[in-house]
Parts: sequence; structure tokens; C-alpha cells
Amino acid sequence: MMIDQFLNYLHYERNRSERTVKAYGDDLRSFEAFFKNLDDQLSWESVDSDVIRDWMESMMDKGNTATSINRRLSAVRSLYRFALSRGMVEHDPAHGLTGPKRMKVLPQYLRESEMDRLLADEMWTDNYKDVRARTIILMFYSTGLRLSELVGLDDASVDFAAQQVKVLGKGNKERLVPFGPELNEALQGYMLKRDLQPQGGLGTEALFRDDHGQRMTPDKVRRLVRQQLSRVSTLKKRSPHVLRHTFATAMLNNEAGIESVKKLLGHSKLSTTEIYTHTTFEQLKKVYAKAHPREG
Repeated sequence: MMIDQFLNYLHYERNRSERTVKAYGDDLRSFEAFFKNLDDQLSWESVDSDVIRDWMESMMDKGNTATSINRRLSAVRSLYRFALSRGMVEHDPAHGLTGPKRMKVLPQYLRESEMDRLLADEMWTDNYKDVRARTIILMFYSTGLRLSELVGLDDASVDFAAQQVKVLGKGNKERLVPFGPELNEALQGYMLKRDLQPQGGLGTEALFRDDHGQRMTPDKVRRLVRQQLSRVSTLKKRSPHVLRHTFATAMLNNEAGIESVKKLLGHSKLSTTEIYTHTTFEQLKKVYAKAHPREG
């Protein structure tokens, strides 16, 4: 039987794990059951591309994800490549077929009202840890920096007069990111308090320092952000990257050009930034549905 020969090939010649071989077998038998149900005279040798397309459509109709369908299609492709190389079939009906495209997962972000609530003065005390935490949150929200970029900042990275920060991004590319008066004031207030701490950080030029005066690690910043975002958001994901998404979404919602947002985020390709236009369009659809007199 063709399936058994292929699975033996995977196991004994390709040294695939038992788990992988079983998964291939399940997917292939699923397809075989499908085409036998269509026509019990069909075989692996007589199946054509239309049958495989029908199979994919039936899986989509049943609510299977694109990832699941593409995995099963990959198993069928692999079997046919094997069978063709061994002369077991005369043609490969899976050749050239493409599976369904995976839907892009829209980035999660906080609403502007949630950020306003989180950054409100009444949410914070004036002790050092609170001042540091609020400044970090505001830095992410005001600049859209990546986590690695924020922890890599030094005091010298910040130009208070020009209200801009020099960032070392992916591929060691430098960029300048502007910021406003609120972050300017917050950073200066934080640095004053930081330098008055017993462990102020002699010997380090890091902008954001831990309780021992050393550069904050990504894990510490990640935990801090998760804790603070939990105060205003029920999002499952509450990471520094969510704040980067929040920055980009807020900029586009307030009429910033996509090219400008691309430069601020340090993206090398415009297509990377364009996912945020999907996010803002989803918000636009909600506004439309709520406001249009025929959509209520």
C-alpha cells in the first residue's frame, strides 16, 4: 500500500520520529477517506488536482484553519514526490497547488482611553519605583521603541533640547525618534530621582537602571510592563510590544502618514508597517457600524 511504503520511508530512511510519522499517516488517510467517499474507484494513481482542491475546500467549510489545511496538503505533496521518484505514479497532482493563505493576526493594542487612564497622575505615587515604571511606560507609548532598543538606551542617547532620542535598532541601524514635552518632563524627573538613589548607578551610562544601579534587563522591563498594563487592560498579551503596537495605531488613528510611522518604528519594509492600517481599518468599521443610520 502506497501510504505504508511512504511511512516506512519516512521512518527508516529519513529517520523521522514516530510522532511525525503518525501525523503524516493520519493526514494521508484523511485524504484517502475523502476521495474514496467521492468515488470508490478513485486511487492515489488516478486522483487529479481537482480532487485535492475539493478536499481543501471541504476542510475550509468545516472550519479548519489555514495552518491545519496547509499541513495536510504538505503531507500529500510529500507522498506524491516520493511515489513519483519510485515510479509508483505517473504524475503528481499536488504539484503547483497552493493552500489557503494564513490570515494575518492583527496586533493587539490598548485604546487611547486605557493609556490615558494608566498614565493619569492619580495612578502613581512619587516614589522612585513608580516614577521609573511610569517613565518606561510613557517612553514605549511616546516613541514606539522595541524592548531591546529601550534597554539599550544610555543617558547620552537623549537630547532634551531637541526632544529626540537616538536609537540603535535592528541591524545596528541608528535612527532619531522625536518625543514631546510630557516625556521630556518625565525623563528629567526620573533621572533626578534615580541619581539620588543609594545605588544610583556609578559605572553605568544606562538610562533605565534596576534597584542595584545596573542596566535593566529585558526580563525586568517585560515584567514591569505586564504588571502595569494589567491595571487597565484585560488583553491576554500585555508586553512591551503591545505598547509599540499601541503607539503605531494611535499615530495612524490621528492622521500620521504611514511612511512617517514606518521611519519612527525603524521598519525596513513598508509592508511591515501596513499591518497597522488593517488595525485602524477594523476600528473604522466599528465606528461606521455604530454611526451610520442604516447600520444600527
